[in-house]
Amino acid sequence: MKLIIQIPCYNEAETLEIALNDLPKHIEGIDEIEYLIINDGSVDKTVEVAMNWGVHYVVNFTKNKGLAKGFMAGLDACLKHGADIIVNTDADNQYCGEDVEKLVRPILEGKADIVIGERPIDETEHFSPLKKKLQHLGSWVVRKASNTDIPDAPSGFRAFSREAALHINVINEYTYTLETIVQAGRNKMAIMSVPIRTNPELRESRLFHSMFGYIKKSVLTIGRAYLMYRPMRFFFYVGLIPFIIGVIIGIWYLFEIFGGNGAGHIQILILASTLILLGFMCGMIGVQGDLISANRKILEEIQYRMRKMQDGDGTSAEKD
Repeated sequence: MKLIIQIPCYNEAETLEIALNDLPKHIEGIDEIEYLIINDGSVDKTVEVAMNWGVHYVVNFTKNKGLAKGFMAGLDACLKHGADIIVNTDADNQYCGEDVEKLVRPILEGKADIVIGERPIDETEHFSPLKKKLQHLGSWVVRKASNTDIPDAPSGFRAFSREAALHINVINEYTYTLETIVQAGRNKMAIMSVPIRTNPELRESRLFHSMFGYIKKSVLTIGRAYLMYRPMRFFFYVGLIPFIIGVIIGIWYLFEIFGGNGAGHIQILILASTLILLGFMCGMIGVQGDLISANRKILEEIQYRMRKMQDGDGTSAEKD
């Protein structure tokens, strides 16, 4: 059983060694542990620090491509280097390295394919009260969108079985954390959460520059992921509102006509017709979206089979 721990990095020379030193060297049930970093266009000595420490693999981007693309490149590299389990953690040592064992244990025991580390958000001192509330709100929205019970959706500390990693496909360029949960929940993957510990903050988060930016990007990410997997339901409910209002107005207009008071109310009829047509159009968009979603599932299955066929080709990473 081989575990590869991957760490996305962007100018992490100051904190990377601390994070690496905190990672486990032996775990019961794991025969081999290796380490991989994704150098996301760093301009400092991140790679040098990693190589001097003894990291086994380095995936290099010549230009910064963002957390989501780095995460996917790391997954592909881990798969090609024979990982049976992949753990993703941060280079700022946010998560307690000893808790890697907590993440992999349910996978080793066959209880889950994806395990998310649940941070003690309310007890984390460097999280502002607003950020704590937003973390809880965002996780609640993801639970509703994904039909899962994951309490800490934005947590980047997570483990994937080989089979789960072969199925994962992230579309957005912002972050992988939310979309992968929605994808896993909608595709009926075995996903669970375990409580983990966090370390004191070494630097501020680089994922967002303002709270408003974080909210906007998170909402767009969740919405887009939900639209990809449940377009029919989304557009049905969106279209149902104007359709019902239009029908009610139309019925009222008919009563007015039969009562002899319909003259001069043609604008009401136009409004009712427009609302009913709008609701009908939303329904048609939902049908089209559902057909596209079905095609997406076929493409995901093709991608999964291609990854299985490419198993063992180490073309996207370097081994020191």
